[in-house]
Amino acid sequence: MEINSKKLERTSKIVNFSIASILCILLIALSNNIIQDIDDWSDRPQRNDYETASIVDSLNAQIDVLDKQISEIQQQSDRINKTIDIARKNYENEKQSYENWLAARQTIGSPKEDEEVLARAAKLDEYYKVEQDWRSELSDNQNQVETLLTQQNTLQNQLYDERELTNERYDEALRSYDLKVFLKRLLFALPILLIGIYFLLKFRKHKYWPLFLGFILFSGYVFFFGLVPYLPSYGGYIRYTVGIALAIVLGIYAINRIRSYLEKKKAELKESSSKRARRIKTETAEKALNNHFCPSCGKDFMMKRWDFPKGSLKKGEENMYKLASNYCRHCGLELFVDCKNCGTKNFAHLPFCSNCGYEIMKETKEEVIEK
Repeated sequence: MEINSKKLERTSKIVNFSIASILCILLIALSNNIIQDIDDWSDRPQRNDYETASIVDSLNAQIDVLDKQISEIQQQSDRINKTIDIARKNYENEKQSYENWLAARQTIGSPKEDEEVLARAAKLDEYYKVEQDWRSELSDNQNQVETLLTQQNTLQNQLYDERELTNERYDEALRSYDLKVFLKRLLFALPILLIGIYFLLKFRKHKYWPLFLGFILFSGYVFFFGLVPYLPSYGGYIRYTVGIALAIVLGIYAINRIRSYLEKKKAELKESSSKRARRIKTETAEKALNNHFCPSCGKDFMMKRWDFPKGSLKKGEENMYKLASNYCRHCGLELFVDCKNCGTKNFAHLPFCSNCGYEIMKETKEEVIEK
């Protein structure tokens, strides 16, 4: 016995959707693990693998030697600076002593002829000469440091160039590696997408459709969303190109199906009403009655009060705003018949009388066949 319970139909839809959703979620979880683990199937390039170790080590060793020499010279310069400070203090003290002695001294004659004055002046010059000698040595040290810094800067530029070359080789290897990994992921996701499209086109009426629907939803997620975190810079082009191609293919398919359906309906409407009536399914008839449309042509079969000639309505029907026509005004299909058992008006394409349960469909089909 066919069950037409709306509650059962609603429950069935919920169960089917739940099955599809659970299957889709589990497949997505599994695919995410697989897609993520693809990166571990081969060793990822390391920057050190593309560095010329001998050149880098040699340059670093030379830079270290220069650093050591510069450090030693700078330490020596620090000691010289301290010595210069001492020499300058000695000179200043001696000069102050000389000036004090000279101011206190009382003599007659030229100071140049005074031996003690000459001796003190010579001693003062000696202090000044010591300071100048140390300053000359400090200047030499600074010149050496500048020379070493120039050499070190040259070596650092060479080291920088070598590292830039290493980075270029590493980036190229990394792009090649990412492309290979992406192609592996694409080879995993693309067949799943194609299988999902095949299921969508071929198994929509299958009894296990919820399982196919779950796989279809999963296939769309894997290709258009699961690959997103792993797309290289040009990965978006691949995704959008495939999306455009699928939109075109599915669009052409949908357009052809719609045109085929419309042509089929036109051909059916040219057939006799008896042939069309035999093809109407109970499920289609239920929807047609609930939505008051003809199950053959899909047009509304309800008539307004002004559609009837004045005085044609029976007594008691004058206040009715809508009436159902017995025959479709658009395709001529018989819609309502009177029950032969109780005379109640019933939809002609439902199996039993709504008043007495008499089998209307059997009688209707027999009459159609006789016609």
